[in-house]
Amino acid sequence: MKKTTSLIAAILVAGATFASSATMAADMSHTPTVLTLLDGTSAVGSAFGAGNKGNTFLDQFTFSFSGFGSIDAQISSYSPSAANGLDITSLGLYGSNGLIASGVQLQTGKTDLWELSFANLAAGNYYLQVGGSAVAGKAGSFGGNLTVSAVPEPATYGMLLGGLGLLGFMSRRRKNAA
Repeated sequence: MKKTTSLIAAILVAGATFASSATMAADMSHTPTVLTLLDGTSAVGSAFGAGNKGNTFLDQFTFSFSGFGSIDAQISSYSPSAANGLDITSLGLYGSNGLIASGVQLQTGKTDLWELSFANLAAGNYYLQVGGSAVAGKAGSFGGNLTVSAVPEPATYGMLLGGLGLLGFMSRRRKNAA
């Protein structure tokens, strides 16, 4: 009797495990997209077909940076009703050592709006990751832009200050000569 009870309990646990995994959301992520930064800017976005209600995604947009600078990204999705669209749940900047910066959700509802800013970007390979889920069974999409701006090196600032000082000295000298 004990063996039969244990067997039935094992079958119920296994059945519950299979049932719960069957109700898990499917992954509808796209393969990573390699971005080309033209003048430091690139558009990002993905579109998803119908029939994905409850499914999740983590789309990655990879890029390389060869200087020192800052990054700004804005991502948004629009859902005209509860019957279509996407819900964006995360935005992050990743490097070779993992998460570098997380985005901030500015708005949710019909329009999801996320923003990410990071000021200490060094040379290397990075990816922007956007996560979310399909609100309902109709098609949806998200889009936005990524801007990487180079920050001048300290020597550039030194040359600028030296040049301004020289201009001031020359102006004062002319004024005293006149």
